[in-house]
Amino acid sequence: MTPRGDALPLGDAEAAALFADLAPLPALILAVSGGPDSTALLWLAARWRATLTDGPRLVAVTVDHGLRRQSIAEAEAVGGLAERLGVAHRVLRWTGDKPAAGLQEAARAARYRLLTEVAHEVGAAHVLTAHTRDDQAETVLFRLARGSGLSGLAGMARTAAVPLAPPASPLPARGERSDCAPQARNPGEGAPPRTVSLDTPPHPSRRCAASHPLPARGERDQVPLLLLRPFLDVPKARLVATLRAAGVAFADDASNRDPRFTRSRLRLLLPGLAAEGLSAACLARFAERMRRADAALEAATDRLARDLGIGRGTADPPPGGAVRLDALAWAKAPEELRIRLLGRLVAAAAAEGPVELGKLESVAAALAAALAASAASPVRDGGSGTAAPAARFRRTLAGAMVTLSRSQLTVEPAPARRAARNAARRPRDAEA
Repeated sequence: MTPRGDALPLGDAEAAALFADLAPLPALILAVSGGPDSTALLWLAARWRATLTDGPRLVAVTVDHGLRRQSIAEAEAVGGLAERLGVAHRVLRWTGDKPAAGLQEAARAARYRLLTEVAHEVGAAHVLTAHTRDDQAETVLFRLARGSGLSGLAGMARTAAVPLAPPASPLPARGERSDCAPQARNPGEGAPPRTVSLDTPPHPSRRCAASHPLPARGERDQVPLLLLRPFLDVPKARLVATLRAAGVAFADDASNRDPRFTRSRLRLLLPGLAAEGLSAACLARFAERMRRADAALEAATDRLARDLGIGRGTADPPPGGAVRLDALAWAKAPEELRIRLLGRLVAAAAAEGPVELGKLESVAAALAAALAASAASPVRDGGSGTAAPAARFRRTLAGAMVTLSRSQLTVEPAPARRAARNAARRPRDAEA
């Protein structure tokens, strides 16, 4: 049963405190699908902005994935609310073929690509989403089920980098299109939106990017884009209560309860888990504690890297370069730090991002075992006369080559043919 305080509407002062640190920013992109959480984001952000004499410009963005017949009407409803609130509104469409497997992941990736494009067009460096405490709880359960390590179990952060690199081109990726025109109401074939002539300015809630000055290409590409989640500590029930108290309508997306999707099945489990004491608040608190532990381990990994001469700063290896270090010194570190440092080196050498945690653990364990096995049969270094391990070890991992030769550990890009073969058969990252 939902605690009484978790079902109270958010007051204006309480809501304003969630946005207070955003007041100096020039512009904010609001990701608004039309569901209760994102509609509350639009409603509360607009009311907060109205109290400021010189606050950020708000641009609400609705991404129509083209997966449901109701999506066009929902996007229009968001546009109507945005118009009443005096907030600019854009509708973006994800067009083209949709994958048969991994649909939700593909839709998420497309959504962030399109939001990134709009942010660059309007000169915004921040995208706000309406993730709640309930979403945080689902994320922790989801990652726990997929075998994530501490970094994954830390859940979502209030502020994070948008999980896609900004596009190298100002044009949408193939199969995607950004459109600021109102969409025709067509629940059948999903006809493309009508075009808007730039000779007659469209309504402010659907104003095209062409009517706004854009930053120069080089300036736009250099702006780091951040994802902000102001509601991450707020129960979903409070946002619903806020909209109902204000008489603001919102959409109900039935796909959020579709048992074909893992998150939907986990969502159905939450009430039963809460009855056993594992509530959303408890899971969110667990994520915060994991975040603290993860930060401490990252700091310890920084120190290990510096001790081995590859710390962050001027000694950083360039992406795609080879890194060599003392394998014996690496092996003396705690296992978790060895794994984290190896993961950093692999990611830097391959420039492909984080490696799957399970495979990283296996390679790190095999490296340590190879060193331990050779410790009893060292060879003499002819130059110094000292003993060194006779171990030899070579593995490819996520496009990187990990080599152990005597007491030297080398991480470098794998040969192109081998890297491509490994990438083609690599499974999904367990930390996703």
